Amino acid sequence: MPSFNMSYLLLSRPRLPVYTCKSCLTRLSQASSRSISSKPARSTKSLLPSEPARTRFAPSPTGYLHLGSLRTALFNYLLAKKTGGQFLLRIEDTDQKRTVRDAESRLFKDLRWAGLHWDEGPEVGGPYGPYRQSERSQLYNDHAHQLLDNGHAYRCFCSAERLNALAEQRHKMGIATDYDRTCASVSREESDDRAYRGESHVIRLRVPEQYSAYEDLIYGVFRPLKRRGHVTESAYEDPILLKSDGLPTYHLANVVDDHHMKITHVIRGSEWMPSTPKHIAMYDAFGWTPPQFAHVGLLVDEQGNKLSKRNFDTDITAFKEMEIFPEALANFAALLGWSHSEKTDIMDLQKLIEKFTLKFTKGNTTVTFEKLHFLQRKHATLRIEAGGTGFQEMVNNVVQLLKDPDSTYKDWRKIVGSSFSLNDYVSRVIRADSENYTNANEFVYRNSFLFNPLRPTASLKEEYSSSDLPAATMKLARVKGWTKEELMAVVHEMIDSRPEGRKGAKDVYHYLRKMLTGQTEGMRLYDIMLILGRKETLARLDAAEN
Repeated sequence: MPSFNMSYLLLSRPRLPVYTCKSCLTRLSQASSRSISSKPARSTKSLLPSEPARTRFAPSPTGYLHLGSLRTALFNYLLAKKTGGQFLLRIEDTDQKRTVRDAESRLFKDLRWAGLHWDEGPEVGGPYGPYRQSERSQLYNDHAHQLLDNGHAYRCFCSAERLNALAEQRHKMGIATDYDRTCASVSREESDDRAYRGESHVIRLRVPEQYSAYEDLIYGVFRPLKRRGHVTESAYEDPILLKSDGLPTYHLANVVDDHHMKITHVIRGSEWMPSTPKHIAMYDAFGWTPPQFAHVGLLVDEQGNKLSKRNFDTDITAFKEMEIFPEALANFAALLGWSHSEKTDIMDLQKLIEKFTLKFTKGNTTVTFEKLHFLQRKHATLRIEAGGTGFQEMVNNVVQLLKDPDSTYKDWRKIVGSSFSLNDYVSRVIRADSENYTNANEFVYRNSFLFNPLRPTASLKEEYSSSDLPAATMKLARVKGWTKEELMAVVHEMIDSRPEGRKGAKDVYHYLRKMLTGQTEGMRLYDIMLILGRKETLARLDAAEN
């Protein structure tokens, strides 16, 4: 079972003008504010819609759910629940070649584990299904041809070889590698005839000469830069809507689905900001009202690199294996770029819903996992205080670890004895050291003296060979009832009877802790003696004296 020690983990782009080459994306990724007009901060009240929001999470089953995508799903879920709306799950599975066989089933399990239950979507149903894009192909085909009919799209018959040569030529000239609209001039009659005869083609969107400004709910008014032409060359972004195999691209399917599923708000990563004007142009071409967009910064490591598999953008299964609580991970993900006015960061899902607003930090968010470690311990305390299934899960994990055939704590029976069941004994230990619970493996290691017999080493006994402490602490043998009050009374008597008096109290406590635990710090001393019980406590002290 892996250790929870998370110290080993290191765990906005503006709208680009249509002439900007793709190599500039990295250079411009940190320059969001340059293309976004500055606006005074809006009040918290204005950051939420007045009507119920319909939001969606639309992952592709080409991989597993990771921290960044969980955060996106969470923000959309919180907005829907905060406003009394609906949260939809849509599977964007048109890229069949890259689909991972079990990604969809894993996605369902991971979202439900995190507490994000969708109101509409696969396995749930809803009035606007089906909710898998692979089952909506005819809808996309119809809408692509609708744009052909109203002049906002055209068929492109250019071969892949020509397009590659065009892109290479433009790259050498230092201009955008976009399309030159060669096929835009083909008449509709010729276009229909060539398509009817089966000539391979795609359908492209005819983008406007200048994209319209739009208001982002986080960054304010976003004004795309004006497109600059070239003396001898023309370049048009004109994205492909329908591929030559008849399947839609992300851009078409995304817009069509959001409209037909009546999505009102889209929260997504800032890497989609360059595509948003393109999507809004498509909404305009259809005559539809677009949803409102809110773009949140990317998750980056401490070096400013976008989180990835190489720098610990860990998929949710890894967090499960580390026994991270779902409420702790949701709490952690929510704090990555979201601002709140609460005095504490400790919030379960219901509290996150109650306090949620669209008050996000502009720019990227640095992820450090020490915060997750902190939240895990705080939520462990809440589980222990509440009892119930959450606390029992913690107990079960520790019991399972102790009973594992390969466990290094095989002698726990000598400590637990017949007075308690292992389940009850573990429950007492967890309650006594609640503020330090992370996962079963680290918790048992931290408190190993409670799960294996311990006797003072020769060097430790030698350290106190000339001290009166070994004999003095045996006064605890007089305690019969073995209650905290009785133990405290004898220890205080022990302290008062020594020459140092109360000034030497620290020495007494240190000695008892060393002999009973072999450690210099840990859980409260009286809790240790109560958990060990009279027999084991005196056996350890007796071994120290003799």
